[in-house]
Amino acid sequence: MTAPREHLPDRPAWTCRQCGEPWPCAPAQTALLHEYRDFRSLLMIYLAAQYWQAFEDFTAESGMPADLYTRFLIWARRA
Repeated sequence: MTAPREHLPDRPAWTCRQCGEPWPCAPAQTALLHEYRDFRSLLMIYLAAQYWQAFEDFTAESGMPADLYTRFLIWARRA
């Protein structure tokens, strides 16, 4: 039996390598919430770092998606 593949970002497009949805996709969000369940502040730091990497990638490549902040940070604050 093979282990399930993780839902990780594919840069510079920031789509999920597993499902092709914008990252962090719903499965990635669930996994991140579980992984950081006892350290919510570390989750926010991790997501902020990913946000800035995405910001740099999108600025260099194709322009900024309108939902970037919500996509990377707001969902975790609401969860």
